[in-house]
Amino acid sequence: REGKFVTTRNLRDRLFRELERNLAMKVEAGDTADTYIVSGRGSLHITILIENMRREGYEFAVGPPEVIYKEAKGKKLEPYEEATVEVPEEYVGPVVDMLGQRKGQMLDMQPTNDSGLSRIIYKMPTRGLLGLRNALLTATRGTAVINTIFDSYGEFCGDIGTREQGSLVSFETGQSTSYALQSAQARGQLFIDPGVEVYEGQVVGIHQRPGDLKINICKAKKATNIRSNKDQTVTLAATKVMGLDDAIEYIGVDELVEITPKSIRIRKNDKAPSKGGR
Repeated sequence: REGKFVTTRNLRDRLFRELERNLAMKVEAGDTADTYIVSGRGSLHITILIENMRREGYEFAVGPPEVIYKEAKGKKLEPYEEATVEVPEEYVGPVVDMLGQRKGQMLDMQPTNDSGLSRIIYKMPTRGLLGLRNALLTATRGTAVINTIFDSYGEFCGDIGTREQGSLVSFETGQSTSYALQSAQARGQLFIDPGVEVYEGQVVGIHQRPGDLKINICKAKKATNIRSNKDQTVTLAATKVMGLDDAIEYIGVDELVEITPKSIRIRKNDKAPSKGGR
């Protein structure tokens, strides 16, 4: 409702116009008539195209980024990258643990001069790097610096768990209220402020536990004829502002980022299998 160009034909014409000047990009038809697979040189390359289209007035949804696999001698191969992380010594433990969980192999670890920093070098699958940057900054209080470079294609290393927490999903369509958000914030971190229009299936926050949780953030307080002199001030925690990069890094396989000229929202993908929840 917020975009100027919303049809599949508009989207198709814009993507194929991009191919005329962006030689490193590839566009293929998806599984359905209204989906397209866009391949490029990393997630940043694709994100720049998405932001340009958003500013031009297009409205569309994108799924989570995926790596490009290869087949060689009957084996499935995936891309590996060399990741270099510089982090204060007190956060080395959490960083090593996080990279290890994402199937990384440590190549080197040494202090950097007398600055109190340690440089850690890992070889890890590109799949393990998806969504890593925000998690790394959170674990190190924003002090970590990570740089990556493509290394080679190697054998597929199995499933990688990249997100431990589920999502808070709205099951009502309407306007969010302070009364409902006050109860919902005990379940996790919210993306939505009071007075925002939401719809059924929209992701409105991060669940503090694994699995998704459906909540109602449109519930209004029932009016009664009983008067009270108590202070009715509602105190809400600060919401997490999700930019385009943050949203694309956050979403799981059953979620989509909805992009319009005015808003960036996350919603559940009705066509994808659900991760479960209650």
